[in-house]
Amino acid sequence: MKFTCYLCVANLTILGICAGVAAFSGFDLLSFLMFGNATAIRVFEGICAVSALFCIYSLIIFKPFKGLK
Repeated sequence: MKFTCYLCVANLTILGICAGVAAFSGFDLLSFLMFGNATAIRVFEGICAVSALFCIYSLIIFKPFKGLK
């Protein structure tokens, strides 16, 4: 479960970096990394969407910030 959380956060970090580069420079880094293959880009974005849902699920179920005040 811990490894899955690390993978999901890594996916979202990679997507965030690619989106930040695209937003600030106009260069589509994700398209460049996937060699312009639209199917690969959509698959990666779909995996990132599931990763985001898993991160939300793990935050609700495991409550990692419960003891912090």
